[in-house]
Amino acid sequence: MINPHVDTTAAIEEWFDDHGLPYFAGDHADTVELWVSSRRIALVILLIVVVSVAVGFGVGAVLADRGSVGSVAGVLVFLALLGLFAGRLLRMGTMLRWAVRRTFGSLGLMFPLLTRALPLLLLAVTFLFINAEVWQVAALMSRHVLWLSALFFAVIAVVFLLVRLPEEVRNVESEVVGDRVEQCCVGTPAEQSARLVAAEPADLPRFARANLVLVLLFNQAIQVLLLSLGLFAFFVVFGSLTIPDATVSAWTGQAVTDLPSSFGKHVPVTNELFQVAVFLAAFSGLYFTVCAVTDETYRSQFFDGISGELEQAVAVNAVYVTLTRLN
Repeated sequence: MINPHVDTTAAIEEWFDDHGLPYFAGDHADTVELWVSSRRIALVILLIVVVSVAVGFGVGAVLADRGSVGSVAGVLVFLALLGLFAGRLLRMGTMLRWAVRRTFGSLGLMFPLLTRALPLLLLAVTFLFINAEVWQVAALMSRHVLWLSALFFAVIAVVFLLVRLPEEVRNVESEVVGDRVEQCCVGTPAEQSARLVAAEPADLPRFARANLVLVLLFNQAIQVLLLSLGLFAFFVVFGSLTIPDATVSAWTGQAVTDLPSSFGKHVPVTNELFQVAVFLAAFSGLYFTVCAVTDETYRSQFFDGISGELEQAVAVNAVYVTLTRLN
């Protein structure tokens, strides 16, 4: 017997894909689960590690006097290959595109959160910015150590989010019950069917729950990235206007050097200022991440903006599952 709701289920699957939820559609989730539960994914990751290590040793051998660059090259190749694999198989590109569209489509909603977080954040990091010890550490780092430090801050922030965000997803699941299902389906392809079928959200499969966590992660990461870039620009401008080269030399104990651009010319920013700005911007991103999910004021503002969309996803999924069972 042909499923009378086949058109609705197809429309819902397109809605899932458009909203960065590919794991909510059965075929995508089954494909990912098949890969994750098999040995193939372990072999692919092992191959990525082998290629990355080989590239690292190769670069280190060519640049014998700068062997540490090889480790950076190996890390970058590993991240690039892993990102390509995740983007194609795990459909993370779909989630990332949705998060980018949502973030830039609702920039106005970020300002209340930023205006609460920025004053205290600026007070803390501006104090660090005019601290001689910070300049001695950050300005004298080699460039690859600087990028590894920024990457370290980013990894810590991601790990922290991955620990906290599943709790938010569980809270959203507990809110979507009874009449709330029909209310949350308004404006979606499941709106009409929600009135006709008795759909009650069951426990989300592990990949669907992971999908919601990743959506939250990407959305938060883009906001933190925008904040960090803004603070980087602030530090560069503030440092150029207020900290003379003589002061920088006194703090670091070395002569100030220019920052060469990729075009072979020089930009009006010293290498020391650039490095300190990058270091503190990365640290500020970590600080903001922790505040956004631990401080109740920041947390409520951040999740109020997206919790409605998560509830909608859970409700539409309840209708979708119910329709696929009606054969």
